[in-house]
Amino acid sequence: MSYSDCLSDLLCGEDSSDIFSGESPGCSTDLESHDFEEESSIASFIEDERNFVPGFDYLSRFQSQSLDASAREESVAWILKVQAYCGFQPLTAYLSVNYLDRFLYSRRLPTDGWPWQLLSVACLSLAAKMEEPLVPSLLDLQVEGARYIFEPRTVRRMELLVLSVLDWRLRSITPFSFTGFFACKLDPTGDYIGFLISRAAEIILSNIKEASFLKYRPSSIAAAAILCAASDIPNLSLFNPEHAESWCDGLSKDKIIGCYRLMQDLVLDNSQRKPTKVLLPQLRVTIRARTRSSGSDSSSSSSSSSYKRRKLNNCLWAIDDKGSSE
Repeated sequence: MSYSDCLSDLLCGEDSSDIFSGESPGCSTDLESHDFEEESSIASFIEDERNFVPGFDYLSRFQSQSLDASAREESVAWILKVQAYCGFQPLTAYLSVNYLDRFLYSRRLPTDGWPWQLLSVACLSLAAKMEEPLVPSLLDLQVEGARYIFEPRTVRRMELLVLSVLDWRLRSITPFSFTGFFACKLDPTGDYIGFLISRAAEIILSNIKEASFLKYRPSSIAAAAILCAASDIPNLSLFNPEHAESWCDGLSKDKIIGCYRLMQDLVLDNSQRKPTKVLLPQLRVTIRARTRSSGSDSSSSSSSSSYKRRKLNNCLWAIDDKGSSE
């Protein structure tokens, strides 16, 4: 075999005239195929999203006060504080709340404040491990406004309980699964897509404390947030929200409109409020075993502290035992 024959085997089969002609046959077909595949993926997300949210009666439990709405609001507020303090992505905060809500739908917590705080820390830690490239230590994660400080092994035990209750399904479908696609649908030119996505993320997080949004699926929340973001852009503010249903198969016009109106009211209400900073005292919660006193003159404060630690530890183990028995 000659040298030229060996070299010819290494050359591409395309004609050089096709490469430099400036034409790209089949390009439009590829783009259309990509758009179809993307829309099919979004439609499958809409179909499956019900598997990653609490049950339909979850909101009614707060309305009937069988679940403490104020405790949930305080837990979500703490998660948002830590998300801002650590510079986490908006998705990390949303996933944390999603884990918390799904856990609360399946398990009841005592009405005391510390179990809610422990659950919040565990959910935030799990979400950060899923989404963040750098995750703070479990102690560093609790520095921002935490009322209780838990030892790492206590948090890890709670993480295992959360994972068990959620059946290890942490890769949830959230509004952030849809915002980019919906922004492209609303703004085909692409001039404002970056603003729409970032503004929608702000709107979603600013309303996540409100239990009223629990009756809406992630796709409806995403569509409503994009519509609210578009109202800040003169070129897009005239878009009729009723037409958002056409963005993808499976969307509900009534759900989108209902969520959009609720979101508009809350965005307006939030803009009129002035944020207030509340400083909370910190209590360190440990699970160290109680040590026997070496003298009869032990202080009453030390005895009381040991009792509190023992009581919190027993409660946590009771929760864990219940989870493993089911």
